[in-house]
Amino acid sequence: MTTPPTHTDPLSPGVHSYQTGGITQRYHVHGRGPVCVAHPGGPGIFWEYLRMPALEEHLTMVYVEPVGTSEDSRLPSHPHGYTRERYSRFLQVLINRLGVRKVHLLGHSHGAFVAAYHALHHPEQVAGVVLYEGAPVTGPEHGAEANRMVEAFIAKHAGHPGLPDVLAAFGAMGSISSDEQTLAVARGVLPSYFADYWGNEEQLAPFRDAVRATYISGLDEHLAPDVIDDRAALKELEPPALVIVGRHDVICGPRWGYELDELIPDSQLLVLENSGHMGHVEEPETFAAAVRDFVLRDTA
Repeated sequence: MTTPPTHTDPLSPGVHSYQTGGITQRYHVHGRGPVCVAHPGGPGIFWEYLRMPALEEHLTMVYVEPVGTSEDSRLPSHPHGYTRERYSRFLQVLINRLGVRKVHLLGHSHGAFVAAYHALHHPEQVAGVVLYEGAPVTGPEHGAEANRMVEAFIAKHAGHPGLPDVLAAFGAMGSISSDEQTLAVARGVLPSYFADYWGNEEQLAPFRDAVRATYISGLDEHLAPDVIDDRAALKELEPPALVIVGRHDVICGPRWGYELDELIPDSQLLVLENSGHMGHVEEPETFAAAVRDFVLRDTA
């Protein structure tokens, strides 16, 4: 059973919350204009890092606070069970509550996998989808490419005093089992997620310090990994897509942006030449202009 929202207007600025099946779902509304629903990454990273003020000047940005990040939004199976299908089910309810026929859907990192799944399975809700730092697959192939990009990052920054801490954080990824460890790893690896973190540390350190995170295992209720291969399905994707990738992204790098663009029938590709995994922070004007134009084109 779903309880009424905290606001009469589901798109009024501010925080909204409601319950579905005893689970609290929150979302945050900023800006004015056509509706763009933004799903953050992780899984388990809180939504605030994805704020896009430059987009809020042109669009109504609806930032999803994915279930599981806050204590009152956790599944009974927490930290397990947060599959794409589960996130998509909560997303379906949220979009239905907004009172618009279709929305544009933007997913970043793991959120891009969720956005792709939702656009494939619920195209009736999606006017267009922005796949921002995503990929068509996870698993060994994706891991091998990420390792290659990390090695390039290591070579580029050999001798930097901050590098050992970044490598230690990567090494700790496989043994995460708590919120505290998740947060330490998320902040620890973050310098590698930018094209030049140490060259812009004064600007980027506050962003790093503000990141919040919750431990989510990546396993389903039966403790099986939520492995993804969308290559065949994306060839039939109905909504138009904008694919955005940073040239220096170590996690979901250019290889995957090019592949997504090739797979999706109606797509356009933006490569941010001076960005890593956080182009909305590194090149906010270029990023915002591309998303704004994509949304307004498909809204007209």
